[in-house]
Parts: sequence; structure tokens; C-alpha cells
Amino acid sequence: MSGTPRPTKSEQLQATDEITEVAPGILRTQLPANITGLGHVNMYVMEDDRGVTVVDPGMPTKASWQALQERLTQIGVPVRRVHTVIVTHSHPDHYGGAERIRAESGADIVTHRLFRTFFDPTEPPDLSVEEAATFMRSPFDPPPWGGAPMKMEFGRKMRFRVAGRIPGLLKVPTPTVRIGDVERVTLAGRQWVPVHTPGHTADHLCLFDPESGTLLSGDHVLPTITPHISGLTAHGDPLTLFFGSLDKIAAFSADVRISLPAHGTPFTNTGERVEQIKQHHHDRLDKIRSVSINLDRPATVNEFAQHLFSARSQGSMADSEAYAHLEHLRILGDFDQRDVDGVYEYVIRH
Repeated sequence: MSGTPRPTKSEQLQATDEITEVAPGILRTQLPANITGLGHVNMYVMEDDRGVTVVDPGMPTKASWQALQERLTQIGVPVRRVHTVIVTHSHPDHYGGAERIRAESGADIVTHRLFRTFFDPTEPPDLSVEEAATFMRSPFDPPPWGGAPMKMEFGRKMRFRVAGRIPGLLKVPTPTVRIGDVERVTLAGRQWVPVHTPGHTADHLCLFDPESGTLLSGDHVLPTITPHISGLTAHGDPLTLFFGSLDKIAAFSADVRISLPAHGTPFTNTGERVEQIKQHHHDRLDKIRSVSINLDRPATVNEFAQHLFSARSQGSMADSEAYAHLEHLRILGDFDQRDVDGVYEYVIRH
């Protein structure tokens, strides 16, 4: 008897009401996520004498907010006792409940100092030219490689467009504490070291507790999948940014006893996962080289994406990641790019 196949990757599993202590004083709860390829968001909860800190409070949906309240009730903590919200990066499945928590409890919202959403017209304070170049382009505009903008349901697109003019509409959080590398932060009575890990987003933040060897890895290092590396960024080479951020984690991975990802189950092989993720992207670069040699002609970003991703994964995100890899190869000097009526084509150098 056939049926829906069970997900094979832990990131794809649907949220449950199970609550487990995954590291000393840190509880893992799961909130529902309606995102392709993901079934849940891990919201970690850390208690101290002031109340609790939560990490990545889920999607900006009614279902996620209801689940968040239920998980805190299971723990025995009302929302009003949440004094700090950590947001690892500027994607809605990570910041969705932050502003609502703040409205009920007055909690601080802690992010990396570069936190900014793509439809937020304001910029973080003290932004350098180099840092500004890491931010996302609007997905509503035609992509730099040519072709159509990202497809999005009309109503959702209109809400985002309005939110670009009225930021409070989508309840995007306003950070009250922005932190950078090495600015230690006290959570649940322990000193955590912030680690800026751009690549998946410009503002991605990991946190490391050297005492217990616990890494809050967000989307930067996940147990079985790799985060999306978007070509929709003003930075010329987001893949190089990502490799550099992986090397940051690799440098102290021997001291990491457990990594707590934003999706999927906690894992202990952090250094190994870093190398696996790097190898995954190097394999993609090799695949692009092979495809170009076999085609023996210039090809569009979409053509390369069709070779890199499965049929069900085709779309704007596949094109965006293919573009990021192609630009990386162009900057390395391995590929040439040409503009044909506003559409980029790439070919390997012989």
C-alpha cells in the first residue's frame, strides 16, 4: 500500500510537542514551518533567575504563535517571562514571533548588528560600504542575470510591497541589542561568544558557549542539508563569504560538544559537517565545470540550474544559487560571462 513517504532528513520532520533538554539548561522545542523542504523551526529556551531567553521564535503565523505559547506553557513559563529573544538571522521563520513577544513582555530583541530584512527601507547603524554590499536585493526586481523576478502568490507579494513602505505592518522586529563578533553576551548565566557567519544571509549570527561547548548554529551549519546561498545579493561573491564563515566555525569545532541548529536534530560532528557542506559546494562547482565542457557553448543561469537541481526544485531559488556559484567561478577566472540582450550567459575558459 503506497502512501506519502516519510521525510528522510531531520530538517523535514513536522513539528511535535516534544520538549527535550539538549544541552545543560537548554530546552529544544519545535514550532511548525510551512516552508518547502522544512517541517519545523527549533526554538531553544534557556531559563535563569529573570525568566527565559528564547532563540528563533518561529514563523509570523497564527499556527506558530499558538505553538509557541503552548510550548512555553508546557515548560511552565508564560510569555510575559520572556526577557530576551535571540534572532539568528533575518528570515521570517526565525524572527516571526519576536515582535509579538516584545509587545507582551517587553523583551529585548538581540541580533547581529547587521540585521536587516530585504523590505526594510532603513539600514543598520554605522554601516560600511563593504557591509552594505552584502545585503539582499529585492526579490521583486528582475534578477541581475536576467529573466523573471521571484514568483510569489499575489496577496503575499502585495503585503510585502506595502510592508516596504509601512515596516510595522508585518511586525518585523526592531532589534534593541545589536551585537558583533567577540562582544560576549550573558544568557542563562553563561557567557556566549557571538560569531558572525555571513553567507546564507549577511547578518547570520551563531553563538558559542565555551564552558559547555554548545554552539547555536542557526541555519549556518545544519545536520543533513545545506543552507541556500543566494545570488540576490549586492556582494559579488556570497559563496566566498560562506566558505569563510564555515572556516570560522571549523577553527574551534574541536571545542564544540554539541551544535543546536535552527532546523533538524542537534548533532555532535560539527567539524565533519562543516567539511561536508564545503565539499557539497565544491562538488557543485565541479558539476558546473563539467556541464559547460559538455555543452561546449555559453549557457544561461537557468540552463545550469537545470543540471544542478532536481526537476521539483527548479525555480527562482535554484536559479539564484546557480548564479552565486557561476559568479564565484567567474571571479576565480574559470568562467567568462557575456550579456545577451540582458540575459547573462557563462562558459568555461579553455
